[in-house]
Amino acid sequence: MSSPSSSEEGFAEYRVEDKPPLQEAIPLGFQHVFAMFLGNVAPPLILATTLGLPDGETTFLVQMALIVAGVATLVQVFTIGPVGARLPIVMGTSFAFLGPVLNIGTEFGIAAVFGAALVGAVIEVVFGFSIRPLRPYFPPLVTGIVIILIGITLIPTGMDYAAGGAESENYGAMINLGLAFLVLVVTIYCNQFLEGILKLAAVFVGIVVGYVVAIPLGLVDFSPVANAGWVTVPVPLKYGISFEPSAIILIAFIYVVVGVETLGNIGAIVEVEGRSPKERELSGGIMADGFASAFAAIFNALPNTAFAQNVGLINLTGVASRYVAGIGGIILVLFGFVPKIGAVIAAMPDAVLGGGALIMFAMVLASGFSIVHNNVELTHRNMTILAVSIGLGVAVSTRPEALAQLPSQLELLLEEGILVGGVSALVLNVVLPGGGVGIGPTDETAGRIPTPGDRDQDKKQGDDKPAVGSTGKPSESVAED
Repeated sequence: MSSPSSSEEGFAEYRVEDKPPLQEAIPLGFQHVFAMFLGNVAPPLILATTLGLPDGETTFLVQMALIVAGVATLVQVFTIGPVGARLPIVMGTSFAFLGPVLNIGTEFGIAAVFGAALVGAVIEVVFGFSIRPLRPYFPPLVTGIVIILIGITLIPTGMDYAAGGAESENYGAMINLGLAFLVLVVTIYCNQFLEGILKLAAVFVGIVVGYVVAIPLGLVDFSPVANAGWVTVPVPLKYGISFEPSAIILIAFIYVVVGVETLGNIGAIVEVEGRSPKERELSGGIMADGFASAFAAIFNALPNTAFAQNVGLINLTGVASRYVAGIGGIILVLFGFVPKIGAVIAAMPDAVLGGGALIMFAMVLASGFSIVHNNVELTHRNMTILAVSIGLGVAVSTRPEALAQLPSQLELLLEEGILVGGVSALVLNVVLPGGGVGIGPTDETAGRIPTPGDRDQDKKQGDDKPAVGSTGKPSESVAED
């Protein structure tokens, strides 16, 4: 059994291959679960409510989200052939897909959601096989714009839940807004004034406080919990599967962006050991994202990706042991097989979920701005790309009725701000002069992902050289799910 490692490079208390004693590893595994729990279960909760699914089905979707996240984490940690990074990557349901998924589910039904996710996952697997030639086309300028648009398009959904649910009779009631505000305040307090797991799991803590306060107010119905069983078995393709071309195109584009985010997450994880990621880790990690998302579609869960909040946990604690992350994966699987846990989560009032979701969606938006600010030189060219891409994305998202006379498949694609803005950024970054797309790096960082340490070193050397990504050179930054 290994002991904590000390190294002249990096700051790992436990390195990737270290095995902490079980009395340490199990609490650390639970810490990973707490850090990602709400982010993992919020998307299926929102999807179920939007589509009007009954309580039992909501519970089932939550269970599937837990099981799939656990299995996907175990694949990343221990690998299956070339699939998996063999790193402490904790997987979970990606927020990046939520906006498009809600539109697809409303337009075509839940079967089309899983069909698009299944086919689109192939794109990310191919991306994993072909990292090197594709990376230059997704610099921080492009990925930052897409992440900004993800946040912008999700914030109205969060506000609807904070007000009590878009279709609820008491939409905007003071009791709903008050609960959401309580969750928001508790979350901010934990995040800014506390330390350790209470800081990292601030949204989770805020949700728990809001949930507890909602009980004596009579806003929580525990009858579904009493009716739920203790053990369940996953049912593949429970809701069927269908394939809509426009839905597949939309989801496929998001998969590519999520793959780029995973590159940045992997780079941040190995920074704890003071090194750069190996190409096998990058390729295996992205392929695991794709295969896990295909597995998720078959077992009634939304696409999965590496969770950045768990990367932050690793960087904060210095515990980079993949075995600790593996324990977290096992805990998630065990939770998923107990319907009563899913029923407790499904009983959460919309306003409580909305308070947590609103700040998570806003943090996604802030993360996108951070990527652009830290990695992109705001030249006239890049400002033009930002303005046009975000402008088009927000325009079609806020006024989709302007596209109502288009054919239905085309309307679904063009009313999705993430796709319109993201494709605009991608195309403009290629065609406008000064981007250098495809040239690749020419300095000593060639062939690897820049890490936070690289950016710190750049600051020490001064700001006299162009920002990373300002010329289309490949670079990835860590962003929220």
